[in-house]
Amino acid sequence: MTHTDRIGGDDARPHARPSDGGPSPLPEIHEVPTTAIAEVLRAGWRDFLRAPAFGLFFSAVYVAGGIVLYLVFAANGKEWWLMPFILGFPLLAPFAAIGLYEVSRRIEAGEPLLWPEVLGVVFAQKDRQLPSMAMVILLMFMFWVFVAHTTFAMFMGMSALTNVTSDPFGVIFSGNGPMMLLVGGTIGAIFALVLFSFTVVGLPLLMEREVDFITAIITSVRAVTGNPVAMLSWGAVIAGCLFVGMLPVFLGLFIALPVLGHASWHMYRRITG
Repeated sequence: MTHTDRIGGDDARPHARPSDGGPSPLPEIHEVPTTAIAEVLRAGWRDFLRAPAFGLFFSAVYVAGGIVLYLVFAANGKEWWLMPFILGFPLLAPFAAIGLYEVSRRIEAGEPLLWPEVLGVVFAQKDRQLPSMAMVILLMFMFWVFVAHTTFAMFMGMSALTNVTSDPFGVIFSGNGPMMLLVGGTIGAIFALVLFSFTVVGLPLLMEREVDFITAIITSVRAVTGNPVAMLSWGAVIAGCLFVGMLPVFLGLFIALPVLGHASWHMYRRITG
């Protein structure tokens, strides 16, 4: 099959918000090759260069959140608390992408990029299904933080919590530290995979069409299971870029986040178009 072959779903093009307020038809799900990853990244980069102010604005919220978390934990001498937040931070990245989806949609449709209209679309999501999806994401993020700390305590003991601040690498890479990292990393990867499966198509679908969040999640999971190699590769690229972007005090996210956000919209188009 090529990327335009069907793997299920009703025939529907984008722009499908019904005028009668009823549910939109679900998009058709297509197979995509792994070569689509490079294509959507190039498209994401073009969109970022076309409207950099929007990308910098939406990513600033994400970057500011990371810096604030660091300052709060550092002020209390608990920098080690930042580790599970950093590892789980990409779980929250879809929030910042909503505005970027709208920017890419407008560029694609040839519509003007006006701040009031773009922000209006973002704020209008509060009256639709996005808050329900946001609750799913937040609950999974907080559960991940709990699991991460529990895993640390189980392998390292509570006493290690007092030593990790003064000698973090000595604590983490000695004794049970490597096993803790392996188990914790595996659990984190499962969390990330589940949430990625929920949101990679689910979030742009919720923004574009009138569907409930459960239907959006199911459709997104169908897209991932129908394209396992391409989607797992795309998820790995997203996670890798976000992690590298967080290393220089989160500042790399000013580039990584908008490019990935725009690229995610184009990937959604490839899957549903």
